Amino acid sequence: MLQLDPPVPIETPKGKGLAHILIDYGIEHDLLWVTALDENGQVWCYRNRDIRFQTNISAGRFQVGA
Repeated sequence: MLQLDPPVPIETPKGKGLAHILIDYGIEHDLLWVTALDENGQVWCYRNRDIRFQTNISAGRFQVGA
């Protein structure tokens, strides 16, 4: 388990949010991103395949998923 400092802005199936914790159960499992959603503050866990980093022009990510 790793606390992300600073939290990472991500896109989830339920909208934008901040990933605060990363959980790694080992090589046979997906990483889990513990995320607080921007819209309503709900906290959800998402697998790697379900999330994307938000757009960040400074990092060269002009579109989510690009």
